[in-house]
Amino acid sequence: MDPVSPPGTRVESPAPRRGILFYVGAAGLLSVMIIEAIAVMGRHLRMPLLGALEMAQASIVPAACASMVIASLAGTHAVVHLVTERLSEKARAWMARGSALLAAVFFSGLFVGVTWLTGEFWASFEETDVLHIPFRPLRVLVSVCAGALTLIFLGRALRIGSRR
Repeated sequence: MDPVSPPGTRVESPAPRRGILFYVGAAGLLSVMIIEAIAVMGRHLRMPLLGALEMAQASIVPAACASMVIASLAGTHAVVHLVTERLSEKARAWMARGSALLAAVFFSGLFVGVTWLTGEFWASFEETDVLHIPFRPLRVLVSVCAGALTLIFLGRALRIGSRR
């Protein structure tokens, strides 16, 4: 549902396109499920899967990044209309713009922080303890995702504001 539309009106989105982000997210979730299933079976068989937590964490980062970008592009985040349903159309538009601007500020802060950490630890070659999975590509991915989300919400705030 569009944040500007009154409750009860359903905005039909076009059929979802299965882009590369969908498959990246699906592969991440599928790999987490497989890793955890093997880890649980291994614990019951007294043959634990060493580094299962590290593998799951490394797999969930691309899935989380892809799902946030997909949901933001499609505008399918969960929205609660307790306050906005009682507002006028103009006030709803302002609230939607403010919400998008706050999201852009949040993700820009995340982008700056993660990019800073990535730069600070670039030469340190950080890695996980058991499997030695490097943190660098995961931090770069989160940084790119946060930057993309900043631009998505900033664009949404400007687009909402132009619809008067």
